[in-house]
Amino acid sequence: MISFLPVFLIFEVWQLVLGERYLGLKQIARNANPRALGLGEGTAFFWSMILFAYWLWILLLLAVPAARIAGAGLLLISMIGFSLRRGARLKWVLVILAFEGALRVALLFALGATAWRALR
Repeated sequence: MISFLPVFLIFEVWQLVLGERYLGLKQIARNANPRALGLGEGTAFFWSMILFAYWLWILLLLAVPAARIAGAGLLLISMIGFSLRRGARLKWVLVILAFEGALRVALLFALGATAWRALR
């Protein structure tokens, strides 16, 4: 189950790039609508499917004793980030997303380091 970690680490970085692209452009061009900036159906579909798989993977991490803390941390960070983003104005959503993504990437790196040490 830990073997999916590199996929989700790449996904987290991809989310940060897409968030900056679509929400960052909104701040630069005040008249731009993030939904009109060219996010294709294919990208939206794969993004949604990977999100569902990512959440399932995080929930499954709770069943692995060595990864339980990382899984709980990922859940907690995601839930706090979501609750903060719901009430934030658009200019703060990108800041919250970047901070939340950085924390999740750090947790994934820590989980990867733990798994790597266990293999030795």
